[in-house]
Amino acid sequence: MFFKIIYNFILLPILYFLILLGGLFSRKVRKGFAGRLKTKKILKSFINKTKNDSKEIFWFHAASLGEYEQIKPVLSGLKEIEPNSYFILSLFSPSGYDFIDDEQVDCKVYLPFDSYWGVKSCLKIVKPKKIILAGYDVWPNLIWSAKKLNIHTVLFAARFSKRSTKRYFMVRKFYRNIYNSFSAIYTISNSDNEELFRIIGKENQPVIRILGNPRYDQVKTKSDEFTKERTLSVMQRPKRLIFGSMHNDDEKQLLDSILSLLKDIPDLSYIWAPHNPSKKNIERIENYFISKDITTSRLGNSSVNKIDAKVIIVDSVGRLSQLYWDAQIAYIGGGFSSGIHNVMEPAIARLPVFFGPEYSSFHEAEELILKGGGFSIESGAELYIQVKSLFENSSTFMNASYSATNVVHDNLGSSTRIIRSLIHD
Repeated sequence: MFFKIIYNFILLPILYFLILLGGLFSRKVRKGFAGRLKTKKILKSFINKTKNDSKEIFWFHAASLGEYEQIKPVLSGLKEIEPNSYFILSLFSPSGYDFIDDEQVDCKVYLPFDSYWGVKSCLKIVKPKKIILAGYDVWPNLIWSAKKLNIHTVLFAARFSKRSTKRYFMVRKFYRNIYNSFSAIYTISNSDNEELFRIIGKENQPVIRILGNPRYDQVKTKSDEFTKERTLSVMQRPKRLIFGSMHNDDEKQLLDSILSLLKDIPDLSYIWAPHNPSKKNIERIENYFISKDITTSRLGNSSVNKIDAKVIIVDSVGRLSQLYWDAQIAYIGGGFSSGIHNVMEPAIARLPVFFGPEYSSFHEAEELILKGGGFSIESGAELYIQVKSLFENSSTFMNASYSATNVVHDNLGSSTRIIRSLIHD
């Protein structure tokens, strides 16, 4: 009760204030806020339309597009086993909400505001059989209300770092209360499991299993859709480096070295995919390279290999996973700011993968480093040295390429294990 009072009367009002303040400066925040105001109405409408069907409802939640990639193979597999059930998908981020269009999802909504009465009323409307969350997007009132209403809650692909267990005593107690309110928690690795036990203690535990990360399965499934025609080995592809999901902070750290690589490796070219492909950002990147006398071209709807330019700028979303198959080495952005993006898509495309130092919350990156297919760099100079070394040594290059791909293949099967556990737990 103590933690519920603290959260609902102190922490949550502060959070709402910050959201409202952020809305003054961010269209994305305003859009998410407006979307959440409609959630209850959308759920009511959906239930009214389906109330005569008497079907069970599974409620999946993902923070954004990246977490949805974890959810998708689990949702698809569960849909096969439970074809006569309805599936609701809630999302926190507008970017996820806008770009996800899954025919297997019967109702898509923004996650409701995490107020006690708001969440509880939504759960009473829907009465889901299970609430299934992926990754880290855990909202206290959602979990507490579900427990009170005897709704089974599951967290899968759960990660817990040592940082999680080193929090102040009261913070740890707060998280212990939340995680012990779950019905089941499925972690990614042994180390996650160990850290989880340090948080939750030994009493009143949920069902805990180590089941891996279903994102590997999703990456493999996506790659299988378009790789039949891509038979060239990585060494037969053009000498091209792809920069995926680049942030401004990545640019600040790396641009000088990126220019040096182009100068010192004459046949090298780039694919440049900004994290935010807005018109303004595309023009800024374009103008920068042009100012350095480097030829550029926007990708548009063209094939990469039909464009004759040193830097090809990706000016739309949804193509990056395929574009990795047209390169030899990848750098994945976010590692000098909020955390790296998807490193598995370049790995399955057989690319050695580089990224910045902010990767500690990403099990896939740790696996790549451990197996020799991934490389964390602290500076542009380090990127220059390592990329140049790989291009100059084919044996080292191929070892890194095979190692990257093997990380994905060695971790397949998680979604099947999670689905089985969802049915039986």
